[in-house]
Amino acid sequence: MHLVECRTAEPSRFRHATRQAAPLERHEGPGKGGEALPLGDAHVSHSTGDIDAGSARQREAWYAIWTHSHCERLVARQLSGKGFCSFLPEISVWSSRLGASRLLRQPMFPGYLFVRHAMQKQSYVEMLKVRGIVRILEDGWTRLTPVPDDQIDAIQTITRANVPVFPHVHLREGDRVRIVDGPLDGLEGIFVHDKRQKGRLVVSVDLLGRSVAVELDGTKVRPVSKTWS
Repeated sequence: MHLVECRTAEPSRFRHATRQAAPLERHEGPGKGGEALPLGDAHVSHSTGDIDAGSARQREAWYAIWTHSHCERLVARQLSGKGFCSFLPEISVWSSRLGASRLLRQPMFPGYLFVRHAMQKQSYVEMLKVRGIVRILEDGWTRLTPVPDDQIDAIQTITRANVPVFPHVHLREGDRVRIVDGPLDGLEGIFVHDKRQKGRLVVSVDLLGRSVAVELDGTKVRPVSKTWS
């Protein structure tokens, strides 16, 4: 497996709170991507919590963590070791190197993963001690921006369904539909028509400005604004 340095290139759309980066270790990272193939399991670690469980569950929210390049798994492992509940969705892609093709795993949203926590100042500071983390979105402790639960639920549904998935241009407006059959039954997203009765269901994480899509039969979707029996 190809070894890479942990590096980062700051995206222009964010104005995050900065901190001094700790020395980073070398680890395995993904190769160049190709055609998307079926998803495997996502990396999910479960929290033991640092707050009273009753009140914490009421205040838990998903937050996006921006990492140094190729450090997503490193960060996920460290967060798990500290007792945080992290979610790193991944996809399988073909990579061709030295004339040989093989399947590699890579993050669905390169440079990002998610953590669910009832965020307090102490836990926020503890997360920033993790090697490989650049920032927690969006603008520092006083302006943390949770990712809506329904967007994370949609991504988790896709990872569990083991269906082909591929990156897609970010969409925020369009014909919103719900899938009514198959392994993605109940999943909502924006439907993009490719051809007669065929299209793509686009699921977005607006805070990241990123989207992914799955191909599907147009007869298996219904507009969410209508009631269907």
